[in-house]
Amino acid sequence: MSRLNRWAQQQPDRVALVDLGSGETLTFKTLNDRVQRASVWLIDQGLPVGAGVLVVMENRSEIIEIGLAARRTGLYFTAASTHLTQPELTHIALDSHAEVILVSEQTAGIAIELLKRPELKHLKAFCVGKNLDRQHIGPLSDYEAALADADPSRELPLRPLGRDMLYSSGTTGFPKGIRRAMVSAEKRDEPETEVVNWAKNFGFDEHSVYLSPAPLYHAAPLRYVMRTIENGGCAVIMKKFDAEQALAAIEKYSVTHSQWVPTMFVRMLELPQATRKQYNLQSMRVAIHAAAPCPVHVKQALLDWWGDVVYEYYAGSEGFGVTTITSAEWRTHPGSVGRATLGVLHIVDEDTGKELPAGEIGKIYFSGGPSFAYWNDPEKTKSAYNEQGWATYGDMGYVDAEGYLYMADRRTDLILSGGVNIYPQEIENAISQHPAVQDVAVVGVPDDVFGQVPKAIIQLRDPAQGDQALAHSIIEFCGPHLSKVKMPRTIVFEQNLPRLETGKLLRRVLKERFKTDPQAGYSVRPSI
Repeated sequence: MSRLNRWAQQQPDRVALVDLGSGETLTFKTLNDRVQRASVWLIDQGLPVGAGVLVVMENRSEIIEIGLAARRTGLYFTAASTHLTQPELTHIALDSHAEVILVSEQTAGIAIELLKRPELKHLKAFCVGKNLDRQHIGPLSDYEAALADADPSRELPLRPLGRDMLYSSGTTGFPKGIRRAMVSAEKRDEPETEVVNWAKNFGFDEHSVYLSPAPLYHAAPLRYVMRTIENGGCAVIMKKFDAEQALAAIEKYSVTHSQWVPTMFVRMLELPQATRKQYNLQSMRVAIHAAAPCPVHVKQALLDWWGDVVYEYYAGSEGFGVTTITSAEWRTHPGSVGRATLGVLHIVDEDTGKELPAGEIGKIYFSGGPSFAYWNDPEKTKSAYNEQGWATYGDMGYVDAEGYLYMADRRTDLILSGGVNIYPQEIENAISQHPAVQDVAVVGVPDDVFGQVPKAIIQLRDPAQGDQALAHSIIEFCGPHLSKVKMPRTIVFEQNLPRLETGKLLRRVLKERFKTDPQAGYSVRPSI
């Protein structure tokens, strides 16, 4: 019996899932009934164990019920970004061995276009939603009608426990799938170590109410929502993040747990003081953040507002290692992403392969965590492991004497200037504290003398202020924090920076843009 099924029997009338986009509220009994119908329907599609189910739609409750049904029926479930291109989605559909694709009326055109490709004619395509406009969805089948025809009382075959199979953001080349082995049918009801650690680290239980404001095609939001429900708690999903609506949801639903990215903190902190004060946030016990570096001053401002309920972690979709840090720990180790709570942490010199002592920057590795593989890419999988069998997400950092991890950057973002390693994040942390700065990115650009030099691309709170004088003011402001070799040589003021909805900065876009015009912007070259 699945965990959801057990909770549906124990607390049938308790709310399991709230969809703020549609206003729909699903009890455990209702959700379990829909998941069971979806499970029967998937089996009736003739999907064998390990087949793929692809979902491309905006945040809505059907993503969760289909994901839970895929787990129940031993399938791999892929939630893909609605912002991907047709070639990227075609790649994912083929690479994941998808046999069924589900979309909404909002994303129906994506499936219709995919079905035109000869290599994807085998896909069975369905559109979710009630009272569908047949003219709009064209050749797509009606998901609700399919569920209505499924018999929820029918016993399902015993299969392994299905998993999500999510894809990287595709910042370089096609997205890469992360595929982990399923839990065998005999062990499918045993607690999963990763989930047990998650619940323990963040205090999730059947009394938790979890708010998810981020896109469900990202690993953490999707997994946290599904885990919350499978642990007997209630999940509240937003169609799209809105700062004030998020605060209102915390008060209305007595949210105990939430998860954010730093840009969301910035948006909420920008709300007028009167707006922020009108919402009661006392129910929230744990506010989790990750995905992108959070400037120290932003996190400090949030702690001053929310109190010591903020938890941070460092991990990846591959799931082989995790670090976490509480608010109290962060106050004594500002800027850290914590100590290892899954796997054993190592900092390794890339040139020698030797483990480095505290305080020295190297590549971050974990040992002892769950194994993983990039689907259909053995070379990329091999590159993630070193000779000792330790795995890396590709990031650089260092640990202090107490084992707390501090991030530097990805190796590919490193700026090698005159033989000196420069880490963009350090410069970004300094610049972001200037009162005129809204957001900042630093990339390396070509230089005839030093090979590469740092360039700062800055989004201002007031774009009208961007001029040579402000550029010099920002450099002077950073003087006490950065050595001269780390100072940007040029500054460009932009309306917006290229970021994903997770807050992840697309440095590649900026690198490509300024590679052929490294001197663009205001010159602020310091003397070295």
